[in-house]
Amino acid sequence: MRFERKHAVLLLGVAVWNVVTFSTFAKNLYAAYDSGEDRPTGYWVAHTVLIVVNFAIAGVLGSLGWKALRASRAAAAAEERTSVTR
Repeated sequence: MRFERKHAVLLLGVAVWNVVTFSTFAKNLYAAYDSGEDRPTGYWVAHTVLIVVNFAIAGVLGSLGWKALRASRAAAAAEERTSVTR
């Protein structure tokens, strides 16, 4: 499969969405913990793991999106060079 610009933009968009939403979730989770909300330890651990995993997913998708964007730009530049020389 060949990544195109639209794929790169989608991957980058999902990565940004994950970072924004899970940053908000982490902030709210910390605020609840800091205010003394009474929950079992498993609740805090499970949600913290969920946040960390989603940040990792955002990192992977962002990396793939960035590479795909650079590759699509390079392919467009190469195509432009070959069309100019013809």
